[in-house]
Amino acid sequence: MARRHWPAWANLPDILDLLRLATPVAISRAAMMLMALTDAIVLGLNATGELPYVLNAWLPIGIALGGSWGLLMGVQVITAELSGKGDDQNSGRVFRRGLYFAIIIGALATLLIVPTADSLFTLIKLEAEHAAATAAVTRILAYGLIGHFVTTVCSMYLEALRKPLIVTVIMYGGVLINIVIDLAFVAGWWGMPQMGAEGVAIATTGTRWLMVVAFLIAVWLMTPAWKPSTDAPADEAQRQYSVGAGTAISNMAEWGGFNFTYVIASWIALEVTTVYGLAVHVMGVAFMLFLGIGTATSVRVAEKYGVGDMAGARDASFLGIVTTIVSGTVLGLLVVIGQDIIPTLMLDGEEGTALRPLLASIMLLTAFALVFDGLQNVASMALRAQGVIWLPTIVQFGAYLMVLLASAYYLGYELNRGAQGMMEGVIIASVFAGIGQLYLVITKTARHSREPRAA
Repeated sequence: MARRHWPAWANLPDILDLLRLATPVAISRAAMMLMALTDAIVLGLNATGELPYVLNAWLPIGIALGGSWGLLMGVQVITAELSGKGDDQNSGRVFRRGLYFAIIIGALATLLIVPTADSLFTLIKLEAEHAAATAAVTRILAYGLIGHFVTTVCSMYLEALRKPLIVTVIMYGGVLINIVIDLAFVAGWWGMPQMGAEGVAIATTGTRWLMVVAFLIAVWLMTPAWKPSTDAPADEAQRQYSVGAGTAISNMAEWGGFNFTYVIASWIALEVTTVYGLAVHVMGVAFMLFLGIGTATSVRVAEKYGVGDMAGARDASFLGIVTTIVSGTVLGLLVVIGQDIIPTLMLDGEEGTALRPLLASIMLLTAFALVFDGLQNVASMALRAQGVIWLPTIVQFGAYLMVLLASAYYLGYELNRGAQGMMEGVIIASVFAGIGQLYLVITKTARHSREPRAA
């Protein structure tokens, strides 16, 4: 009998290494969406009608966060390359470069968003009351941007040094703090005022600044971040920023596109915004698992690429993609199974109860979309970790600023299909992005595996 030969990427030690790194990263990333989901649930149970204010407020905030996530990604990639070479002790210069940059772009983003929030939401034709309430929430969220950017640098640095459990502990401490502040300022516990959507923004911003303190202490105590480093290679700073430049544009397109769909939903009806927004939050929780797999894949690919092991980089890329497809299928099935339970957990009161059947009706569409959304994320991160920057950027830009907005507007608004049409638009864009990024991994990663790495 002929012996079965498994693909090179299906190597048990590599699978275990991916899971060992991806699991805590995914759990810590899930904390980000758990905070957002907690906000949505507490607000949905106490002031359902104000949920659109928070969703629309994330339009400028989400674009800023997406851009910063990309611009700061070089911290993780370059640190992982140094770690792969056994040169961890000189990674401090990468962290410090990223930290200073985070503070600068965070300050610029805050100064841009705070004074323009009212004009922005009036310009995109939200109703006057809706625009004013959304702008107020946006300003509170903007005051936490520097904190968001600093914690991003710290978490990326710790993960690249294979210390993801530290990130997980701090992130879930943040989840607990966020819940407490939500209960105080949204639900009105302990005699505090019920501030609705503004209370959610206070919880988000307050939690993020407390996490900054915890992250900086952890980095100071457990890494060489503040220790002297040798002089950097001439191209290191340029590479650190260029790796993230394409990702920044991609993220701004994706996060901006998704957040603008909330505005399109608001043009239809506030009830559509609520239902569609909650469905996207379900996708977002699942996406954090994919972000964990993508981060782990990126670190493993960068480690291989850093030592010139092109075949290893290829195999690490394919392992991440297969893991994503399997995980996405399982998560999709869980969403389908829980399609009647999920709305019950997220909506209450007379208005919320009336919206439950509509939310349940689009869970099947949500489950299908999340698989391809995860695929495009992991594939693009694998590509960028080995120096393929701009092609995945073009795919994501086209998918989320052209295909998503056009299809969501036409199906949801023009055809008046409401939340179902909006989610159908998400499916079309996610399939386009997922298949496009997979094609690039198959063609460009294979090409790299046959070429020696440039000096």
